[in-house]
Amino acid sequence: MLINFFMTLRKYKVPVTIRELMDLITALQHRVVYANVDDFYLLSRTCLVKDEKNYDKFDRAFAAYFKGLEDLHGLLESLIPDEWLRREFEKSLTPEDLEKIESLGGLEKLIEAFQKAKEEAEKAEAEQGKEGDEGEEGDADREGRNGPNGQGKGKKKKAKKVWDQRQYKNLDDSVEIGTRNIKMALRRLRKFARTGVDEELDLDNTIRSTAHNGGMLDIRMRPERKNTVKVLLLLDIGGSMDSHVKVCEELFSATRTEFKHLESFYFHNFIYESVWKDNRRRMNERIPTWEVLNKYGPDYKVVFVGDATMAPYEITHAGGSVEHWNEEPGSLWMNRFTEFYDRLVWINPTPQETWEYSSSVSMIQQMVEGQMFPLTIRGLEDGMTALSK
Repeated sequence: MLINFFMTLRKYKVPVTIRELMDLITALQHRVVYANVDDFYLLSRTCLVKDEKNYDKFDRAFAAYFKGLEDLHGLLESLIPDEWLRREFEKSLTPEDLEKIESLGGLEKLIEAFQKAKEEAEKAEAEQGKEGDEGEEGDADREGRNGPNGQGKGKKKKAKKVWDQRQYKNLDDSVEIGTRNIKMALRRLRKFARTGVDEELDLDNTIRSTAHNGGMLDIRMRPERKNTVKVLLLLDIGGSMDSHVKVCEELFSATRTEFKHLESFYFHNFIYESVWKDNRRRMNERIPTWEVLNKYGPDYKVVFVGDATMAPYEITHAGGSVEHWNEEPGSLWMNRFTEFYDRLVWINPTPQETWEYSSSVSMIQQMVEGQMFPLTIRGLEDGMTALSK
């Protein structure tokens, strides 16, 4: 059972190892839990999942493997032979108990009697619950028709399984989530320096200077430590990018907060001979791309943001732009960027698993020397790490 469960977890990309599986088996051997699927869920998650970002993957794998199972009794019955269970049960009985069972018609008759009593008890409980639903409301009005936890007794309603609630989805770092998390990912790209006015207390130098001054307080100040990295951000806008507006807005907002030396421009589909600052005036107030290359030196880190999805000729041919006649192909302009700037990445908001189906995405990946990353938290972290090398 556990081997197949282990393989299901690996199928759902939960990073479990044999060592963690052995820990779970050891816990089961010591009867930490027994025959209760909820307890087994908590134990297995504790043993097998080492990072809370994988809780959602674990829940989906657990639900897929144990689908329809209310407890482990049925599973144990299917895995353990009846003869073995019979022998183990008989070992726990005294000769007097065995003799009494034989007088009642044997073990099979005893089991049938237990089963019949169980069915009658369940039937009586169901009828009692039905009568309660048809009777007076009483405290049920105050606590809800089905009790304080929303679970009916008579109707045998089951609470939603904890692994089906999937409370940890936003902790997965492959999920596109809000501005605050994007800011945390962007902080991978930092280069600190102390410049400007002395406005911060230098505690170490103050102590040292005071000691050298015979105990007379000698306060020393220093410039604030600031992130001096310079970022050139170029954003694809319009067309197929309309479906990614929200997450791109979050990214743009986060970059404006995190990077004090930030310059941003827009383009459509691919980079050509001009870009713009204001989308409302993009047809009238264009900025030559050569001007961008000349004004912002090679110490800038360049970030392109776009889905990279277009017709290949838009990249490779003069006149390939869908909006205007471009004298030079976009591939030539991208080569100029990659040759001039040492650090350049492309952030793609489309799911990474779909990239292989687009020839234009593959072309751009080659142009940026493989430095294309998905617009996810992990993707941004990897992209910022690549820029900081």
